[in-house]
Amino acid sequence: MCGCVHSTQDQALHLEGEPNPPAAPTSTLAPKNMPKRSATRLYISSVTALRKGSDLEKAIATAALVFRNSSDPDGRLGKATAKNLLQTQFKSFTEGQETKARYKDLLSELDEHTENKLDFEDFMVLLLSISIMSDLLQNIWSVKITQ
Repeated sequence: MCGCVHSTQDQALHLEGEPNPPAAPTSTLAPKNMPKRSATRLYISSVTALRKGSDLEKAIATAALVFRNSSDPDGRLGKATAKNLLQTQFKSFTEGQETKARYKDLLSELDEHTENKLDFEDFMVLLLSISIMSDLLQNIWSVKITQ
């Protein structure tokens, strides 16, 4: 169950003893070959379910959604797209890193990636590697937290 209103209502009906939840009404206006759940509805359901998640869960889920929305149908990300995401969606972490040897090494490794495409695991390792060496993370660590 995705946690959306319809799922929880259907689950509640099913749990109350009804043998099978009622089928959703069908529209004569929609084509018969149209998928029951569009990508947009799945995205909205995912975001709705995340409202209950922790900040860390939301952060990882957001990275997964950005990756999924940018990847090809096989779930892989081209190198050019990955670099574009770093420049547009991860700018606060990459800013000021261009002259650092480690950052240059990471981008070189990306260029030399044998398969020419990144899967989600490779993408997350890249994000974490850049995050760890970033000036932004160093600034975050230097802030004293009072409780």
